Amino acid sequence: MNRQAQAAVMFLVGVALLHAGGTNLYLRYVKAGLRPLVLAAGAVLIVSALATAWYEWKRARARKEATATAAVTAPAGTHPEADAHSEAHVHPEPRISWLLVLPLLALILVAPPALGSYSALRTGTALQQPYGYLKLPASDPVPLNLVDYAGRAAYDHGRSLAGRQVRIAGFVAVDSSGTPYLVRMALNCCAADAQPVKVGLTGTIPPVLQPDAWLQVTGTYTTKRSRDPVNNGPIPFIKVTEAKPIPTPADPYDETWNN
Repeated sequence: MNRQAQAAVMFLVGVALLHAGGTNLYLRYVKAGLRPLVLAAGAVLIVSALATAWYEWKRARARKEATATAAVTAPAGTHPEADAHSEAHVHPEPRISWLLVLPLLALILVAPPALGSYSALRTGTALQQPYGYLKLPASDPVPLNLVDYAGRAAYDHGRSLAGRQVRIAGFVAVDSSGTPYLVRMALNCCAADAQPVKVGLTGTIPPVLQPDAWLQVTGTYTTKRSRDPVNNGPIPFIKVTEAKPIPTPADPYDETWNN
């Protein structure tokens, strides 16, 4: 690609980043805390593209003026226009290079789906032991992050959950044996490093569970647990008393797992 084409592609990438950062589209790629960096990167690319286009326009104008001056001052019998044209002429770039624009169009036009049950069942649980546990509010049921519930159930042995009803949310995954799980994909930085945290469901489970459907579950702590067949990590369970479908949240990933 020549400089003008590069500037155009850079400008479009910058616009795409600003569009993603200005909406919830960026959440399909990186965690929420990186929004300022996404917007800043888009702004830098747009400014760079405009600067490149302006520089190329100035250089083309200077070349044109130099050619015109040479035509006036050239001795008879010479052809400065032809010489300048031959010097400026370069072989065209291969058209296949424009395929670089396709990922950009995909970014603008197609939002990739969030990772779901297929990835969750093929990746070991990322549950880690928390450094500590905050005091639970007095509300009943207690609204909890799924990862928070899993950590308390697996590593605190449910001491802070005893006698309390809790409410958690996540998407459904069902393994080959028919065991249902509620899952949140946790990430450190971006979707490429997303890993699942799983909570098994027991008790009053809906008779039909659609994988990847989002559920809000109310229930109580149970000592039941299993081991993830992928990495042997702990999978705590929750005894369900009520479950209802909910819309997919704006941020389908959970970034608080390693806090």
